[in-house]
Amino acid sequence: MDIKSIKAQLKLLKGWDYNWTPLNRGYTDKILYINVGAPEIKEKDVPLAMKEKFIGGKGYGLRLLWDATKPDTKWDDPENEIIISSGPIGGITQYSGTGKSLVVSLSPQTGSVMDSNVGGFFGPFLKFSGFDALELQGKAQNDVIIFIDGINHKVEIFDAAAEAVNSHLLVEQLTEIFADNDNEKKNIGIVSSGSAAEHSLIGMLNFSFYDPKRKKVRLKQAGRGGIGTVFRNKKIKAIVCKIPGVKGNLNNVVDLEAIMERGRRFNREMRELDDKQSQMRQAGTAHLMEIMNDHDLLPVMNYKYGSHPDAFKIDSSVWKRNFTQNIPDGCWIGCNMSCCKGVDDFEIKTGPYKGQKVIVDGPEYENAAGLGSNCGIFDPDYVIETNFYCDTYGICTITWSTATAFIMECFENGILNIERTGGLDLKFGNSKAALEMLHQVAGGEGFGKIAGTGVRKMKELFIKNGWGDAAFLNDIAMENKGLEYSQYMSKESLAQQGGFAMTNKGPQHDEAWLIFMDMVNNQIPTFEDKAEALHYFPMFRTWFGLVGLCKLPWNDVEPENNAQTNEPAKVPEHVDNYVTIYKAVTGREFDKKRLLEDSERIYNFQRIFNLRRGFGTRIHDRQPYRAAGPVTKEEYESRAERYDKQLREKVGIDTEGMTTEEKMKILRKYREDQYEGLVDAVYERRGWNKNGVPTIEFLKKIGMDLPEVIDVVKNYQ
Repeated sequence: MDIKSIKAQLKLLKGWDYNWTPLNRGYTDKILYINVGAPEIKEKDVPLAMKEKFIGGKGYGLRLLWDATKPDTKWDDPENEIIISSGPIGGITQYSGTGKSLVVSLSPQTGSVMDSNVGGFFGPFLKFSGFDALELQGKAQNDVIIFIDGINHKVEIFDAAAEAVNSHLLVEQLTEIFADNDNEKKNIGIVSSGSAAEHSLIGMLNFSFYDPKRKKVRLKQAGRGGIGTVFRNKKIKAIVCKIPGVKGNLNNVVDLEAIMERGRRFNREMRELDDKQSQMRQAGTAHLMEIMNDHDLLPVMNYKYGSHPDAFKIDSSVWKRNFTQNIPDGCWIGCNMSCCKGVDDFEIKTGPYKGQKVIVDGPEYENAAGLGSNCGIFDPDYVIETNFYCDTYGICTITWSTATAFIMECFENGILNIERTGGLDLKFGNSKAALEMLHQVAGGEGFGKIAGTGVRKMKELFIKNGWGDAAFLNDIAMENKGLEYSQYMSKESLAQQGGFAMTNKGPQHDEAWLIFMDMVNNQIPTFEDKAEALHYFPMFRTWFGLVGLCKLPWNDVEPENNAQTNEPAKVPEHVDNYVTIYKAVTGREFDKKRLLEDSERIYNFQRIFNLRRGFGTRIHDRQPYRAAGPVTKEEYESRAERYDKQLREKVGIDTEGMTTEEKMKILRKYREDQYEGLVDAVYERRGWNKNGVPTIEFLKKIGMDLPEVIDVVKNYQ
C-alpha cells in the first residue's frame, strides 16, 4: 500500500490543543498524560518537590509510575504506565552524548520496575514540544498512533489500520506521512516496536533518528525488560513527535558559553585520541570483542568459557570492514562519538524480508558477543541478520542472545530435543535453527512461543515438565530477578558479580562495569574496596539517567593525563565537565557530592519500589552459579590450572589426587561464601540492613523519607 493510501486511512480518534511552554533552564515543568483507553489527553504540572527530589529522566518515571500503580498492579493491567523522560541536560547540542531518554514501566519479565535508556530524537523532541515527560496509560481497543505536533501544539490519537508493524518499515512510512517535505524528515522522532513484541514477553522499543548523510531513518533501542511488550499490549503502534527544528539554545540554559567550552574540549579529545584509545568512530562498542576475548571475558556457549579460537571471525576488524566508515554516526545532533555504526545495503537471506537490502544499525558489542560467541556462532552475516530482525521485530538483542544460549545448552544436555522444539536442532552453532526460532517468535508460532517468554520462565517450565535437573537448570539459567545477563563473563570478577546481581532491575551493565578495575588491574582488592566501587559507580551512572546523558563519552575516550590522576577509573576531568554543564544548564548549585546525593535518593527509591512490589530483598540478589564459577566438569577442566591454583593459594587446599568433582565442590563453596561476604559489605556501604532493605535512619539522611516510602520500609524492619 502506498503512502497516500495509508495516510488516507488514518482516522482521528481524539485531538487536544495545548499552550506551548518553552524550556527554561532545561525544564518545562509540564507532563503530557495520555490514556489510550479512555481516550484522554491532558497536561499535568510537575510539583516542585518532585522536581527537586527526582530531577528528571528515570527519577520522573519512577515517581509517576509509583503514583499511577498499586502494589499488585500487573504489567498488562491498563493502569500500568510507560513513562518517557529525558532530563534537564537532554537535548543540548554543544556536548556529546546529550540525547538520551529513560523509559520506565512494570516489566513482563521481572514483575517489578524496569528502566531502559535509549538514544534517538524522540526524548529531546518531546522536551522541545513542551513536556518534560510523557506518561502513557490505558489500553486501546485497536491499534493507535499518537502524534505530538510540536509545531501547531496539538496532540492527536489516530486509528492505525494500514501501516506496517515492524519497525524498519513503520518508521519510514510514518516519516513520509508526517513530513510535509524531505527537509522536515530530520524534525521527526518516532517510538515503535514490532511483531515479536506482540507475541513475547521480551519486547523492546525503537527510537528513531534521521541520518542526513544516508537520508534514511535509523533506530536505537530501549531494550531491557519487555517494555515493548507493554507498548504493544496497550495497542500503541507508534508515537510520532514533530518539531519546527533544532537550534542552538532550545533548553534556554543559564551559561551557554560554559557548555560550549567543555564541548570543544571533548571534541578535541575525540579527534586526537579516539583512534589511539577505543576507536569508537571506526567500530563503536564492537571494539571490545578482541579485548574481552584476550582477557578471557567474552561469553562463549552460555557463559561456559571466556574465549574461543574462532573469535577473530567476529572481532572488531570484521566489523570495521562491514561498517560504513567516515560518516558522522551520531544518534543525537552534535554528538561526536559517532558510535552508532551501521551496515549499509545488507541483503537479507531468511524470513519475510529475504532478498531485500536494508541498513542494519550495529552490531554493537553486546550483539556481536551475545548473538555470536555466546551461541557458539562465529558468522558475521548471521550476527548482522539476527541483529536486524531483533530490531525490526521489536525484541531485545541482549535478552534474545542469552535466551538462545540457554536453549542451546539445554538442547546439548538433553533437556530439550527435536520433539520438544518442534523440529529445531538447536545445538550450539546452528545459526539456521536459531534464525528460524526468531521468526517463530515474531509469528507467535511453534517453539518460538516458549523462547519468547525469557530464560526464567523457560527454566521454570522445563523444571515443571521434568525435562531436566532443577539444580543444574538453576545454575546455568543466566538470569537474575527475571532479567537476562548482558554479555560479560563475571566468573573471575567478584565485583562484577555484584555489579550484575545487586542491581535494582536485574543484571545489566549500565549500573557498574568493574571487570577491569577488579580482575585485570586489581584496583579494588578488598571487600571494602569493592563495596565502595559498588556504591560510587551505580550512583554515578544513575545520574546519567536522571539528566539525559549517554555514558559512552564519560569513559570511552579519556583525557591524555587521565592515567596520572588520583582516580583514573572515575575520569575526574569528565566528571568535572558534567558538574559544569549541569550548573550551566540549570543554574543550580552543584558539585560532585551533590551529584551522588541526587542519585542516591533515586536509587534507594527504586529499591523501595521493588519492595512495594514484593521484591528487593537479599534473596532477589542471588546469582546463578554460572555467573560465579564453573558448573560443569568440562568448564573446570578447560581452566584447570587457574582453578587449581586458586584452591591452593586462596583456600589452602592441596589439590593433588583430588577428582575434578571434589575440587569443583570446594571451589563452589569458596566462591559462594565470597559473594555473600561481598553482599554484606555492599549493603553496609549503601545504608541497608542485612536483608538489603534501606534503613529508615539512612533514608532520613539522604532526604528520601517520604511518608509513603517509610510506610513500605516499616514492613521490612
